[in-house]
Amino acid sequence: MDIRRYFDISEKLIEISKEVENSIKSSFHKIESIKEYNIYKVLHAFHANKVSESHFYSSTGYGYGDLGRDVIDKLYSMVFDAEDALVRPHIVSGTHAITICLFGILRPGDEIISITGKPYDTLEDVIGISNKSNIGSLKEFGISYKQVDLINGKVNYQGIKDAISSKTRLVMIQRSKGYNWRPSLGINEIQRIIDFVKKIKSDIVCFVDNCYGEFVEDKEPTSVGADIIAGSLIKNPGGGLVKSGGYIAGKKEYVEMASYRLTTPGTGKEVGSMLGTNREIIQGLFFAPHVVAESLKSAIFASKLFETLGFEVNPKWDDFRTDIIQVIKMKNEEGLISFCQGIQKGSPIDSFILPEPWDMPGYNEKVIMAAGTFVQGSSIELSADAPLVEPYYVYLQGGLLYEQAKIGILYGVQEMLNKKLLNLPE
Repeated sequence: MDIRRYFDISEKLIEISKEVENSIKSSFHKIESIKEYNIYKVLHAFHANKVSESHFYSSTGYGYGDLGRDVIDKLYSMVFDAEDALVRPHIVSGTHAITICLFGILRPGDEIISITGKPYDTLEDVIGISNKSNIGSLKEFGISYKQVDLINGKVNYQGIKDAISSKTRLVMIQRSKGYNWRPSLGINEIQRIIDFVKKIKSDIVCFVDNCYGEFVEDKEPTSVGADIIAGSLIKNPGGGLVKSGGYIAGKKEYVEMASYRLTTPGTGKEVGSMLGTNREIIQGLFFAPHVVAESLKSAIFASKLFETLGFEVNPKWDDFRTDIIQVIKMKNEEGLISFCQGIQKGSPIDSFILPEPWDMPGYNEKVIMAAGTFVQGSSIELSADAPLVEPYYVYLQGGLLYEQAKIGILYGVQEMLNKKLLNLPE
């Protein structure tokens, strides 16, 4: 296929990309195996819950007796090996899903410990650890916070043991690296953490921020002891089809507590019209394992390509992966911005738009985001974002179709070439 027939990408870069693709085929085979397993798992859940066309139709008003809503919860609970689940379009983001869990479970006087270092930027105001007013935060409600930082990217088990006290009600585990250069946590490591915490204090709630990790492995955190997990439907589990929403899954008592925070005590999961979203949520879950596999292939391609071009990457192309995020260390601010602008140029939507850094709500520094997506902010579609601070890490994720993601990544490199920020190896 002559890429240059349609896209203005240098012939030398295309040749390099072909060599890259030939070298990463073995990793693609591993992804296909996990994808197949997860597709079968999802299909089994559809069969077991007798999903039918009647489940595509939504209720109105209070949403009493919404059969589609109820079967969606059952699908998620089965797929995620959980006792119960809460899946709703009213949850506006992954941060919102996490917040519902924290405020639903924690009470004044309780203590929360983040045992994987500083949480994602948008949670700082939720917890009350930012430099802002902390209005409405956990801190304002008398919930204290501790943080156990990683040591050289590794979980600090002794630090966790020292931090846990009689007040500790919940530990928060962030599966994905967030805006950090650390390795993301695999399911086996998450299981080890949970087992360790439970031996110290058995009634601690182990919560996992599962964003970006769904269907990357053949198990989920709730398969290995997590009490409750949360994530966004415009990331992995929505399969690129869901326009808004989030999910919570885990032990029944904690899902119920979260549902009381989302709606009201006493009504919980029993109310809430799905606003015509049942079909896309059900179909999105069906497609999710395949779409996640496409995203992983895209990340591996980017990792190997940029490593070939002399950049530091995390993870490396042949490293174990437990989320869809690929980090690339750019050499300067201009390169970071140019790469993101190139990603936008290679996107199916708004390819003519030039993204610029801006003060995005929830972030403490200027952020540039490239996302020519069908759903605004969807990070299961190809996107790239980065805070404009040294050491200039750019976070690449998503790709509904590997072929389109490849073009987007190549455009990112081409934009750097056009601005003479990069030289191709001979």
